[in-house]
Amino acid sequence: MCESGKLLRNEFIGELVKKLGSERKSLLPILQEIQKKFHYIDEYSQQVVAGLLSIHPVEVNSVISFYAFLYDKPTGRNIVRVCKNIICEFHGSKGIAKALRDELGIEFDQTTEDGRVTLEYASCFGMCDKSPSILINDKIHERVNKETALNLIRKLK
Repeated sequence: MCESGKLLRNEFIGELVKKLGSERKSLLPILQEIQKKFHYIDEYSQQVVAGLLSIHPVEVNSVISFYAFLYDKPTGRNIVRVCKNIICEFHGSKGIAKALRDELGIEFDQTTEDGRVTLEYASCFGMCDKSPSILINDKIHERVNKETALNLIRKLK
């Protein structure tokens, strides 16, 4: 990472700590904000957070590793998650997953070459009564079908 990138992260993380606090309980909200801005939490940012919160960097990394929606590697600008629980599969999520793979030209847990979309499976969104469902970034889409899902991802920038 270049020096200007480090400076940008230092300033951003410093502001987050001022806003959210320097206690251990602030770790997760700080990590979520870093990810929101940079789409992942790089090793340098993990070190900065650890230093500002006076905790070991391994603790920061273990929190990132524990939560499925936090990343320590670059992701796409948009993350599309397909629910793969038994109810969603019964209602067609396997077909939706195949349509998305075909449209994007990637497999699950991969990112398009242009960095536009990362495709992932999720175990459950808690929306079984409105299945199948997909999650695009932070927005849940209920009762989708192949066409709906494809239209949604085609609109992503």
